[in-house]
Amino acid sequence: MERQVAFGSNPGNLDMYCCLPEGTKKLFPLVVALHGCNQSAKDFDLMSGWSELGREHGFAVMFPEQKCGNNPQNCFNWFIEKHISSDDGEIASIRAMIEKMLAEHPIDRNRVFVTGLSAGGAMSCALLALFPDLFEAGAIIAGLPYGAALNPIDAITAMAFGPSQSSRELGNLIRRASPHQKRWPKVSIWHGSLDGVVAPANAQALVEQWLDIHQVSQAGGMRDEIDGQTRLFWCNGPGHVVVEHYLIHGMAHGLPAEAGAALYDSGNGMWSTMRIAESWGLLARQPLEAEAPFPAHESASFFGWPALWSAMGRVFK
Repeated sequence: MERQVAFGSNPGNLDMYCCLPEGTKKLFPLVVALHGCNQSAKDFDLMSGWSELGREHGFAVMFPEQKCGNNPQNCFNWFIEKHISSDDGEIASIRAMIEKMLAEHPIDRNRVFVTGLSAGGAMSCALLALFPDLFEAGAIIAGLPYGAALNPIDAITAMAFGPSQSSRELGNLIRRASPHQKRWPKVSIWHGSLDGVVAPANAQALVEQWLDIHQVSQAGGMRDEIDGQTRLFWCNGPGHVVVEHYLIHGMAHGLPAEAGAALYDSGNGMWSTMRIAESWGLLARQPLEAEAPFPAHESASFFGWPALWSAMGRVFK
């Protein structure tokens, strides 16, 4: 992983790191990977294993990194309007990093992806909402919908209970951010059933937001089981998966990961990075598609305020 210095005006005051594949003369894909709170780019890479997979399978990985001066807990500021507006703040800095990668390396512009954990997951959702033409697909892990909060107090409420908006209102937030958009990226949503920092209700809200964007009915979903975990997925008219949701049973706030034992590593034996990379066609194996219908989605479980305030003490103190 190498630090990059110059990538534009950098209005969000972020750092940039990247890992490039070696020995390939073909156009290669790019994955943008955003860390969670109290993490660095290196922490997230060691936990997730993205650069390791990139070197092995021939794709680039770019890691935006937050600075403590911007947020005392190193969280991306997904709940501040300036930082999730297309031409300012952190989101503009990340866009500039991507443009630098596209300009300086033989990257396939049709195979750019984004993923993130927690605050990084919420910022990944913002990138997908604001720059849908830039990304083929994204994976949001323990994150929140775009526009769920525009200040720290609303962020606390959204993290505790999920957003208050309806599915249509959530979809309209994205439509207003990217008017006249015709093509939308595919979205994979991952969340622990026992998440005590970002309530599982946010995963359900993410599903509803992106199903509304893709104009797909929630009632038309399918279900299968992978590594002992339930995967729900929805297809568009031609039969392509456009939204999927992994609810990891018994997992708290974290990343389903084999590699590492850092903060946020669930240690549940399921490696989300490998599964996501496979679904994006970054590996030799083909993405999994199953066709078993599933019943109506069950209500998400919540957690008590003491756990929330303990968690938020770490995030916003």
